[in-house]
Amino acid sequence: EVQLVESGGGLVQAGGSLRLSCAASGFTFDDYRIGWFRQAPGKEREGVSCISSSDGSTYYADFVKSRFTISSDNAKNTVYLQMNSLKPEDTAVYYCAAVRSKYLGGHAWYRYRLYDYWGQGTQVTVSS
Repeated sequence: EVQLVESGGGLVQAGGSLRLSCAASGFTFDDYRIGWFRQAPGKEREGVSCISSSDGSTYYADFVKSRFTISSDNAKNTVYLQMNSLKPEDTAVYYCAAVRSKYLGGHAWYRYRLYDYWGQGTQVTVSS
């Protein structure tokens, strides 16, 4: 059974940091790209970052570059999203998702409708 389980969300003040984790199981981790997405109330889901498990290539949305860092521990089948300098506008439910690398090029990493598997999400709230 495929599972993606996010953790690490919470309430933090503006300027603070959080580290999200996405633990994956039930599929061959190295064959997949793992993406982080977020959805705020009333807004469309948007891509935050993505990492290719096979070669470590990383991708970021412009609005998080230099603040967020994605990484993976392939031995643990876990992807992390280190979020620094958080802003109130980062408040959202954060999801991790997986897609087979051969089916989605890195240039299209943000196309969330093409991801196969999703976690349940973790709430991130940034207070001003």
